[in-house]
Amino acid sequence: MLCTLNITLSPGAGSAMAIQIAEQSVEQLRGYAAIPISFIVESKFRVDAIAQGRGGWQLTEIRVEHPYVKDYDEGGERPLQWQKQWDISRWVVLAACEGARKLGGAVVAWNTPGVDMLEGRDDLAVLWGLRVHPGHRREGIGKRLFDHAAAWARAKGCRQLKVETQNINVPACKFYAKQGCYLGAVSPGAYSEFPDEVQFLWYLDL
Repeated sequence: MLCTLNITLSPGAGSAMAIQIAEQSVEQLRGYAAIPISFIVESKFRVDAIAQGRGGWQLTEIRVEHPYVKDYDEGGERPLQWQKQWDISRWVVLAACEGARKLGGAVVAWNTPGVDMLEGRDDLAVLWGLRVHPGHRREGIGKRLFDHAAAWARAKGCRQLKVETQNINVPACKFYAKQGCYLGAVSPGAYSEFPDEVQFLWYLDL
């Protein structure tokens, strides 16, 4: 389905840093989890269905009255709990490093029974998480990680890469749209603990 975004996607700043992207085993999740994922919610997307949803959705960015901090690690599934829930041996951890400093990371899930986000497909991978240290956001690190995640999924024979965001994470939505992802599903009420948040599922054809 198509999605109309009433926003302007601004290009991110370039980075002259010598960033290396390394593929790591899931044993390195602790280092990934140490990268802060919190951000300030200053705006959100209002979702309006086009032709009762048959024509997709129109997203309009609106300011929130009282900005607040959102930290995904404060609720839901923390990274170090994933291996207690699923067999994540087929997942990969990506680390963005400048020398010995870890500036960002990503986790890609693939071919794992019991993970609903994978839809029972072995030709679909999910970008389970992408983090960039707050002091190094908007420097192109996220794009490097995303591109490497897409390449890793393609090498596994995947036809699509899937990403979950929420309407309150406007920077992430703009980022994934800029990478060529399309909005494939919108689910109000997907989060019982956060009833005001709307789930967005983005797809990139590989």
